[in-house]
Amino acid sequence: MAAALISGEDGARVAEARATLVRALIGPEGEAEMRLDRMSGAELRREPSRLLDALKAVGFFPGPRAVLLEEATDGLAPVISGALDAWAPEDARLVVTGAGLPSKGALRKLFEGRRGAVAITLYDDPPTEGEVGDMLREAGLTRVEPGARDDLVALAQALPPGDFRGLLERLSLHQMDAPEPLDAGVVAALAPQAGEAEVDDLLAAVTEGRRDRVAPLLARLSAQGTGPVAVTIQALRHFRALLAVASDPGGVNAGLAALRPPAGGARRQALTRAAESWRRERIEDGLRSLVELDLALRSGGRVPDRALLERALMRLASNRAE
Repeated sequence: MAAALISGEDGARVAEARATLVRALIGPEGEAEMRLDRMSGAELRREPSRLLDALKAVGFFPGPRAVLLEEATDGLAPVISGALDAWAPEDARLVVTGAGLPSKGALRKLFEGRRGAVAITLYDDPPTEGEVGDMLREAGLTRVEPGARDDLVALAQALPPGDFRGLLERLSLHQMDAPEPLDAGVVAALAPQAGEAEVDDLLAAVTEGRRDRVAPLLARLSAQGTGPVAVTIQALRHFRALLAVASDPGGVNAGLAALRPPAGGARRQALTRAAESWRRERIEDGLRSLVELDLALRSGGRVPDRALLERALMRLASNRAE
């Protein structure tokens, strides 16, 4: 296989599939041995020759190499096609990820019709009861009371896939040394509260520069009764965590491991993507603007609170897109 395209609406599922494929291609130590070259779609647009250079590069350490291109869009299809035309078996394997790529778009057509390339599309169908059981076993949750299992099956239908996986991670940590089986009370205590998953989606949209998602997600939160001050507080926590992860001298993974409380599921994936794409100065600017927003919301003024919040989040999303 020369190249693979992974696409889907759920960023957490795409990131999980990407990580699994990259590990299969270069092994668990491949990234530590500098046999993985990462780049974003925006970086490739600025420097189209970078992809072929990365595929042809010779690594310092022996072993298979991979090039990871994230946030790819259909506009990059000609560049990717040209690089694959020049690909040889001794070159690095190419892994491309994209969000919500259309079935008849240029990228999916390129990978689906090209020999030596594969296209993997992840759909957001909720897991069945049997699949939930498999996920519980994989998370080490083998002692689960029937009521708790029923609640988890229901939550799997209601939560985004990344949020449900994050819940299983929290439950697994909670039950690690617990003498009693997992019960419905623990599930209720650790499950995302109303609006929490939507706030995570909103903050992921902001840090990924998806300005078109900001207003609809804010409207949904407002309809659920989540106010601008509550959203701002969570945004401040998110950007403080993002700054800690991006500033860790040991790198992004070390920063994530040091977070307290730990981040899991979709939130962890969002922090990972943002830490890899936001410069530290941008994160610090974002924190300052959120502090100013918090003060403005608490002091009152002529401009409606929701309008102030939307304006501030749109500016942050624009900062990511620059």
